[in-house]
Amino acid sequence: MSLIKSISGIRGTIGGKTLENLTPIDTVKFAAAYGTWLKESVNKSNLKVVVGRDARISGRMIQELTMNTLTGLGIDVIDLGLSTTPTVEVAVPLEEADGGIILTASHNPKEWNALKLLNNNGEFLNGEEGAKILDIAEKASFNFAGVDDLGTIVKKDNYIDVHIKEVMKLSLVDVEKIQQAGFKVVVDGVNSTGGIAIPKLLKGLGVEVVELYCEPNGQFPHNPEPLKEHLQDICHLVQQENADLGIVVDPDVDRLAFIDEKGEMFGEEYTLVACADYVLSKTTGNTVSNLSSSRALRDISIKNGGSYKASAVGEVNVVQLMKDTNAIIGGEGNGGIIYPEAHYGRDSLVGVGLFLTHLAEKKCKVSELREEYPAYYMSKNKIQLTPELDVDGILRSVQKRHEDEEISTVDGVKIDFREYWVHLRKSNTEPIIRIYTEAKSQQEADDLAQKMIKEIKDIIA
Repeated sequence: MSLIKSISGIRGTIGGKTLENLTPIDTVKFAAAYGTWLKESVNKSNLKVVVGRDARISGRMIQELTMNTLTGLGIDVIDLGLSTTPTVEVAVPLEEADGGIILTASHNPKEWNALKLLNNNGEFLNGEEGAKILDIAEKASFNFAGVDDLGTIVKKDNYIDVHIKEVMKLSLVDVEKIQQAGFKVVVDGVNSTGGIAIPKLLKGLGVEVVELYCEPNGQFPHNPEPLKEHLQDICHLVQQENADLGIVVDPDVDRLAFIDEKGEMFGEEYTLVACADYVLSKTTGNTVSNLSSSRALRDISIKNGGSYKASAVGEVNVVQLMKDTNAIIGGEGNGGIIYPEAHYGRDSLVGVGLFLTHLAEKKCKVSELREEYPAYYMSKNKIQLTPELDVDGILRSVQKRHEDEEISTVDGVKIDFREYWVHLRKSNTEPIIRIYTEAKSQQEADDLAQKMIKEIKDIIA
């Protein structure tokens, strides 16, 4: 059905024809390309790679193929088994490994899987590194190890526990305050590894846990993207259980959403805003999110005496700008928290620890906390184009029309008006322009999106 190759890895649907889907042959080829790149770029004889997976049905098959390909190249493997994306990222430097592979298709449905690739810091590869691996995979000329030089596989299936201990040791995660708050929390783990990690963390923090869809069998009970329209079950259960809040993660646990005590969404965009507000209240510093994330983070940063910068969309871009600006917290508006004291990767466990400490200190309800933050509303749309159209030319025309406004061309065209903003991005895989808008009411955001769609159509005409 689909196979998508990018600098961050390869993902596709299970089954079907090679080169068109994520088949065993495609899995082996891409794992071999990554292993070959490591051998060419790391100047040492004994290489080691950490491998972990979410609970997808295809996960065990894809992991066995990946690990055995790496050992066939003479690379040793640390097998984490069922894990989370941030857990693998934490494990790579702790194991002094040369890289890592996470087997997950994130928020995609159960028929998808993917290989996501890490460097020796447990961070996603940059564009240049990813491009080299794609080139190696395309040539498909691999030099495997002889029988006496095969790699080994060592299983270490306790790393979620290690990860939890690392989170609880963070200076701004106050375990005692969380314990004293006596929180009751409903957790939706979408039947993946969040159903292991989040309840374990909460219990370690002294929180009463009500589990919903926490059996890691890969049978996702709803669309696994943590959006309002997919989360009615937990919204109802939070009310039914008289819980203080609900916690929702995606299958690989790098996106985090909260439900308030009324069964209403806290807002995925506001996960980062709340955690950043807490961190900035303790330490003055800078923040970073991507261009399509809420303006609320900028407002909170300025309120707390810090500065804010926006990166191109994509975790690797956010991380690089965070490093460049010495940001103390950052992430993406889809519920991804990046807290450098822990590591440079989106981490829902870290987000839970920071948020619950914030809530315990404020001694308020989740709905009351949400009301403290600036109210912004987003609209996400797209316009379908014909393949022969010059998408870059269209974006330049839009930019020209609004040249008197504050404009960023780091990633597409973002126009910052005084009361709202518009971000236009072209797709790399199909002839469409994605249109993101944010304003102070949902109607204004929707109207602004339609206005931009009309403007683009006028340019084309």
